[in-house]
Amino acid sequence: MRATVLFGPGDVRIETVPDARLIEPTDALVAVSRAAICGSDLWPYRTMEHSETGRRMGHEFIAVVDAVGTDVRTVQVGDVVVAPFLYSDGTCVFCREGLHPSCLHGGRYGFDGVDGGQGEAVRVPQADGTLVVLPVSADDARMPSLLTLSDVMATGHHAAAAAKVGPGKTAAVVGDGAVGLCGVIAARRLGAERIILLGRHPDRIALARAFGATDVVSERGEEAVERLRELTDGFGVHSVLECTVTTSTSDP
Repeated sequence: MRATVLFGPGDVRIETVPDARLIEPTDALVAVSRAAICGSDLWPYRTMEHSETGRRMGHEFIAVVDAVGTDVRTVQVGDVVVAPFLYSDGTCVFCREGLHPSCLHGGRYGFDGVDGGQGEAVRVPQADGTLVVLPVSADDARMPSLLTLSDVMATGHHAAAAAKVGPGKTAAVVGDGAVGLCGVIAARRLGAERIILLGRHPDRIALARAFGATDVVSERGEEAVERLRELTDGFGVHSVLECTVTTSTSDP
């Protein structure tokens, strides 16, 4: 099968790799319909040391189930599924506390013999704890949008939920990238009365306004803080969604 492989900074190739196949009884074999590129894919793209064997890429995808192991109970052949960026069993002590990235039996796509998400097919370990069935057909027109559920929309929603965004509240979303825009969508869904986006890119600001942002602050640092105070008559905001990834951008 064909898959995306990174060999060094800027060196991405589509290579022929061994076909994905079931190995453990808790596995599912899925045919990838859509895959996304994450910010964490860009870090090795810029900095990874050259490798002769390469590194399989991708961890955000939606797919159709082709086969399941004998112990899999929650998905079946033909299901359209979304895969989060890590796999987990859903039952260990950490998963039961909602800490799935720390799963005792979990891991990352593209490592330890597990396929990357940017390929034709993927063996998904711990399928019952990992895959979520989508109530759509494989040819549903919403498939590109549903791909966001694999990471970026879920991340924006988690930020809004963690910040306790709710009806009648004012939320500030720091960052106008993909997660920030999804944070705006999530804040609106959760009923925020006012959504202030801190961002500087005109095209993204236009999207944010379409998604529900009521105000935009393009200043940085202390100027941004003062602008927020002006907009809120000195009160500030009820919720802050930090949707940036580096210290240089996390300062509003």
